[in-house]
Formats: sequence, C-alpha cells, structure tokens
Amino acid sequence: MKRLWFALAALAYSAAAQQQSALNPAGPQSGRIAGLWWFFFYLLGAIFIIVMLIMLRTLMRGHRNAEENQPLENHERAQTRETRLRSIVTVSSVVTVVLLFILLVASISIGKANADLGASGKPMIIQVIGNQWWWQFSYLNDDPSQVLTTANEIHIPIGKTVLIQGQSNDVIHSFWVPNLHGKRDLIPSRVTTEYIRADRPGIYRGQCAEFCGLQHAHMAFYIVAEPEDKFKAWMQAQLQPAVAPATPALAQGQQNFLNYACVYCHQIRGTTASGTNGPDLTHFGSRRTIAAGTLPNTPGNLGGWIVNPQSIKPGNHMATIAVKPDDLQPMIQYLESLK
Repeated sequence: MKRLWFALAALAYSAAAQQQSALNPAGPQSGRIAGLWWFFFYLLGAIFIIVMLIMLRTLMRGHRNAEENQPLENHERAQTRETRLRSIVTVSSVVTVVLLFILLVASISIGKANADLGASGKPMIIQVIGNQWWWQFSYLNDDPSQVLTTANEIHIPIGKTVLIQGQSNDVIHSFWVPNLHGKRDLIPSRVTTEYIRADRPGIYRGQCAEFCGLQHAHMAFYIVAEPEDKFKAWMQAQLQPAVAPATPALAQGQQNFLNYACVYCHQIRGTTASGTNGPDLTHFGSRRTIAAGTLPNTPGNLGGWIVNPQSIKPGNHMATIAVKPDDLQPMIQYLESLK
C-alpha cells in the first residue's frame, strides 16, 4: 500500500512539476495538447467506468439466476431478449462511431491550431541540428553579426513566437519539449519546422524522442523562457567573443586548452580554437549541464568528462585525450570562467 501511495504521489508531482511535463503547459500549443489529453481522459474514463458497471451488473445477475435455479426461458421470452440485445449492440455501435469521430475531429483541430501559431507576425528563427548525442542551436538573423550558435541550451523571450527549423547531421532525432509543444522529427537532408511560444518564465527540459543510438537517453536540452530584457542581455553577452583570461592561472588554462587536440573539434570565439565537430565552448561556463544534460556543469564533473568521457557517456564521439594532471586543473578553471 505504501508503494502505491508513493507511486501516486510521484505521478502527481511529475504532473505538477515544471520540468518536462505535458500536463503543465507553458504555451498555447502545449495548453491545447493538455486540454485534449484531459478531454480524452475524462471521456474514456467515463466509458471505462460505465463498461465496468455493466459488467459487474451482468455478473451479479448471472450469479443470482444460478442460485435461484430458474427454469429455461420459453421461446417467446428468448426472442424478446434477443431483440433487446440487438438493439443494445446497435446503439452501442452507433455511439462508438460517433465518439471516435468526435475524438478524430478534436485531434485534427488541435493539430491544425498548433500548426497555425506562426501565421501572424515575424517569428524569431532558431535552427536546431541534432547530432549523436548533443544539440546545436543557431539563432538566425539577416545580419551575420547577430547570428549566434550555442549548444544544448536555448533562451527565448516569453510571449514571442519562435520558429524551430530542425535538421539532423546523422540519424533521425526528435525535438520534444512537452511543456511547450509536441514532438517534431529531425530527418537527415530535410528541414522540418514547428512553432513554439512560452507564455510564462521557466526552465523547461527537452529530450530527443526518437531512438537514435546508444546514448539516446542522454540527449537532453533546456529551454530557458525569460522576460524580453533578460533575453536581450543574454543574447548580447552570448554574441561577444570569449572573455579574456583575468589571472595568470586562467591564462595558463587557456594555453593548455589550445595546446591539446580539443581545438580540432571545439570552437572558442576570440581564440585560435575553431573546430566545428563538437559544441561551441565560447560561453561554456554559463551552461547548466555537460554532455547534453548528462551531468550538472561543475568543475568536478567537467574534469571527469575531459579525462574519460567514455566512462560517463559510452559511445559518444568525444575523443579521449591524455591530459597531464598539472594541465587539467587550470584548463577546468578556464572553461568554467567562460560565462
């Protein structure tokens, strides 16, 4: 019994929690989806209860008749009962078809309403590229100097429509933020689109929802919805090159990073590191997680990730580099200083 109550409490908490819950909508599309879910829940729940009550009544009648040892019905009564049963089956079939049609119309109307969100106004465009197993996000702009590329974390202003342009560099991925919208597949060599909008501030967890290989479960990201002024401040900070080392220890850490093979896969704007195979690290220290939501972004976790990424996320494409112990700590301090 205690386990049952614990499971129910956990379910209720997950439904109420902000983090990755389709039942806690933060935008218009997710609100429609949640409304549709509750409509299905109440309607189908009522049908289930009615069916169970009919079944229970039938079982009780059969048990009572068996105890009373009633004689077999005559031919006329049998025909009457058969006619009644046929009427019940006919009515039930008609009701079933009508209900299915209602559910179909409700689903299609919600899908159309969600697809039409961006019909008015010019949305902000974010290009989403799925990789095994991390996310690349680019804020597109007609002005090249305002194009921002980051990884595994999106910031958006509340109340503003955002167009997600999804692509994949390898296999099929699926972009899913249940608090904001449904799933959208990212298919190699194709561009898929969807609109999202957050109407209240918060941090919403997203996840790849299409099995994409060994580390599919560790391919998460976060959307930070914030007021317009905070978003603009974040954007301006992210557009800047990496902050210059402020201390000799940080300068040594930067040099250590540039001396290793990290530069072949990662970029830090403002330095000679210009790799494009891995996440851009220009403002790595401002991110909440490491390795697409696998670990919190802390110095200890970062050190373990640099030294042996395969022990943390087996199969990932980050190379294992033999970093000398004396070089590791300054490198960690430098990367964490990139706010």
